[in-house]
Amino acid sequence: MLFNSFGFLVFFPIVCIVYFLLKNNKLRIPFLLIASYFFYMNWNPAYAILILTSTILTYLCGLFVEHNLDNKRNKKIYLVVSLVINFSILFIFKYFNFINESIFTVLEYFGLRWSVPNLDVLLPVGISFYTFQAVGYSIDVYRGTIKAEKNFITYALFVSFFPQLVAGPIERAKNLLPQFHEEHEFDYNNVIEGLKLMLWGYFMKVCVADVLSEYVNATFNNVAQHNGTTFILATIFFTFQIYCDFAGYSNIAIGVAKVMGFRLMENFHYPYFSLNIKEFWRRWHISLSSWFMDYLYIPLGGNRVKYSRHLLNLMITFLVSGIWHGANWTFVLWGALHGTYLIIGNIFRKFVYEPKYNSALSKTVSMLSCFVLVAFAWIFFRANSVDDAFIIIQKIFTQQGKLFVDESSFVYGFAALSILIFKDFKDNFNIKINLMHSKYIIVRYVSVVALLTYIILFGSFSSGQFIYFQF
Repeated sequence: MLFNSFGFLVFFPIVCIVYFLLKNNKLRIPFLLIASYFFYMNWNPAYAILILTSTILTYLCGLFVEHNLDNKRNKKIYLVVSLVINFSILFIFKYFNFINESIFTVLEYFGLRWSVPNLDVLLPVGISFYTFQAVGYSIDVYRGTIKAEKNFITYALFVSFFPQLVAGPIERAKNLLPQFHEEHEFDYNNVIEGLKLMLWGYFMKVCVADVLSEYVNATFNNVAQHNGTTFILATIFFTFQIYCDFAGYSNIAIGVAKVMGFRLMENFHYPYFSLNIKEFWRRWHISLSSWFMDYLYIPLGGNRVKYSRHLLNLMITFLVSGIWHGANWTFVLWGALHGTYLIIGNIFRKFVYEPKYNSALSKTVSMLSCFVLVAFAWIFFRANSVDDAFIIIQKIFTQQGKLFVDESSFVYGFAALSILIFKDFKDNFNIKINLMHSKYIIVRYVSVVALLTYIILFGSFSSGQFIYFQF
């Protein structure tokens, strides 16, 4: 079930009404669990078995680990079993065919034969998100930072909570699990603030991301027909498309949860106003970045090891981040490029992270430089193949020409981008211009009605699925 579908616009109010009519968590938690599985099973009912398997496995792991906290050997065995099985499921459904085809290509180059057939399976929606959330819980129990959840229904809801099930934020157990033990009363302010977040998320998705996607798809899917000038604009458009698609989903998810009284973590914090790549990754997909920081980068040694190993840890983390996003070499190169950015930033940290000049001009130059580096990397992320990515880059530097014009993308896309950039700019720099949150009720109502009207009149409702559903 998509957030931007008629089905969800029926499903969500019904869930909220029933949730608040049920007066205690003994009824509310099982109801939310049923609603979450119904939400997920709208894609493919069979794949509910996978999320249930991961849930049962990590639930038992948590209990066994906590029971053996004083026995380091046993608790490590339970954790390893949980990690191996969870990541094996992820490997089979997401990476087996990619690795199989890569081996075939390499061996074929040397004249050798590889005849292992691909698996005929579809990628389950959200498998990377709920797997990482469940695995994070297992590791936290192993480390002793949280207590194992004893109630299976409550834990199952933690793994499958429908607002953030298929595309995050990837919540930590210490933040979300305790909230399922709280009694959330109907709160008018929560409902209004949640609905406003949802409204802004819908604007980002259907008015920015889906409108820009028409131009982006027309260029990136027809590499031979377009020149470098067109690819520069298409790359800039994709830079905002993927931000609005994913941040739009996160805003809707956070808003949906807030309406019911739940608090999900912020997942994006105006990332394109970052002054360097290190700051960008503190603002972009925050839940994933912090997950890799806590469960991969730091266990590898982080920056507490010799300098060369520190740089290697950075590269490993971003290579894994790249492959997490998709089973394609384009994502690996995208991750490697960001790893390279960070390594160079660390080598020249006095100039990149500790600049002597702190003027508005120097900050603007740093901000634009960071934006260009991020946008350049997005070429690999969006390209259909590695070959396409290098052809696009070659054309950008060597083949300028007449700009391909798509009237609807230009008119509606630029209009929506102007609204987006204005709002992000004022919020990032704390400029006190309040519209939907004005102290004047008439301003609030007019702003909300105007935004809703804009979404209905100028939004694109044909693109459908969110980009990150494939991850």
